[in-house]
Amino acid sequence: MNAGLYFASDHIDEHSLRDRTVVVIDVLRAGSTIPTALANGAKEIIPVHTVERAVKLSGSLFGDHILRGGERLGKTIEGFDLGNSPSEYTSERVQGKAIIYSTTNGSRAIEKARYAKSVVIGGFVNLSSMLGFLQEWAGDFVILCSGNSGKFSMEDSVCGGMLLNELGKQNGDLVLTDAALAARALYKDFGRSIPKMVRTSEHGTYLSSIGFADDLKYCATVDHLKILPQLVGNVVKIKPNGEMTPESEKIVGT
Repeated sequence: MNAGLYFASDHIDEHSLRDRTVVVIDVLRAGSTIPTALANGAKEIIPVHTVERAVKLSGSLFGDHILRGGERLGKTIEGFDLGNSPSEYTSERVQGKAIIYSTTNGSRAIEKARYAKSVVIGGFVNLSSMLGFLQEWAGDFVILCSGNSGKFSMEDSVCGGMLLNELGKQNGDLVLTDAALAARALYKDFGRSIPKMVRTSEHGTYLSSIGFADDLKYCATVDHLKILPQLVGNVVKIKPNGEMTPESEKIVGT
């Protein structure tokens, strides 16, 4: 089993991911918000990179079953129903809804992987579900960290490193690229206190400064959710056999 890793998505040629198995990680916050929305009953997430595309798409889809969610610079996009805080995506808001979703980093990374054979999405909140998927797959894969505005982000890299470390414990044949080895090393150095690492990261510090400190606590907690979002065509849905456990149901939305 060969594992690669990219520290950010902006400079990736989307065709280089064609027919590959890709794990998209965006701890702060799409990889935490998307699983939360789906766990709370959202029908599907439609990721689009640009605000203009989100507005155009929502204009062509009528009815009260459509919501627009997302952010720029961490803040809710003007005219959108939801921002990018997991706390906003409660069952009361999203049950049965399709959500057109545009964020600075996460939706961009997901779109980059649109030609991949299989794409799953997450962060610390559903790490075991991503791990289970890779164990079942037992083939080559690549981790795509969303990064922070095209740059390296500590939290995504440490999360990717944690995933690789846990997988390596169970698969002695796992072969890592240099970037994957570096991410695993970062996890071993910074993974002793994930909440502190997330809180003191560059993006975590910024989100705290604009009022989202509570999001950091949520996004830094490992295995809130036993759920695995998967890109199917152009939409993200719950992967079959990736249903919530009763434990997830108690935690979601807190």
